[in-house]
Amino acid sequence: MGILGSDVSNLRIFDFSVRLFLIPFSVASIWIAVTNKQDNSDYGKLEFKNLIGLKYMVCISAVSAGYALFSAVSSFFKCIVTKAWLFFVTDQVIAYLLVTSMAALWEFLYLAYYGDRVVTWSQACDSYGKFCSKLKLVLALHLITVCCFLILAVISAYRVFTRFEPPFVPSKEPQQERST
Repeated sequence: MGILGSDVSNLRIFDFSVRLFLIPFSVASIWIAVTNKQDNSDYGKLEFKNLIGLKYMVCISAVSAGYALFSAVSSFFKCIVTKAWLFFVTDQVIAYLLVTSMAALWEFLYLAYYGDRVVTWSQACDSYGKFCSKLKLVLALHLITVCCFLILAVISAYRVFTRFEPPFVPSKEPQQERST
């Protein structure tokens, strides 16, 4: 069966392991993001609930952790495992959502560290250093989750597309006439 031959069971174990591996990273990024807050006497309190991009990242991380757990558990049920298209589409969607949530967090951190002088946004990390440091940790944990889901998306794509033969492409060379 394709490139792996008889190592398909190893791929299944690897898939299961990656799904379980990413859950603690996702949960940790959620926990750190939600509990992250800092008070500044000059500018006030900055916390999770004030930042929409951070809320988006937390929601997507929660969905991805829940889906990873569900798909890892369901990999032992034959009736669900045979639905390779279901895992393929869902893995792709979750991977893309994780990439967008990571981009939102990255953009927030960039603006917090460097500001935007054109629209007169100052650097917030000068005043909220502890908050920004924790968000860098959240970004690193979230990056691990994103990489795991990109690997899962490739594995699920492999599972779906190895079920089909490659399309037949007729030769472009003209047929040689047989001389008698």
